[in-house]
Amino acid sequence: MKRWSIVFKTLGNINRLKIIKLLGDGNALSVFDIAGKLKISPKAASKHLIILHHLDVLHNNGREGHVFYFLNTKMPKDFMRVVKLLK
Repeated sequence: MKRWSIVFKTLGNINRLKIIKLLGDGNALSVFDIAGKLKISPKAASKHLIILHHLDVLHNNGREGHVFYFLNTKMPKDFMRVVKLLK
């Protein structure tokens, strides 16, 4: 039950859902790319990305002086169900 509470709390934020949708097609985007597309500050985007990363929904990769985020294809099954619904 506690796990589902974490899932719903995490995905209860519209910006986190939008981030998952943006990255859903195999895209890898930087914090600045995501912030621009969502029209939020890079600081706010970074906060959401860190939360999703800590829950194994996202992976990141540093290159070209930036950190790029992408969906973890082996994310926990409870999150994977929601991701499939967003596609």
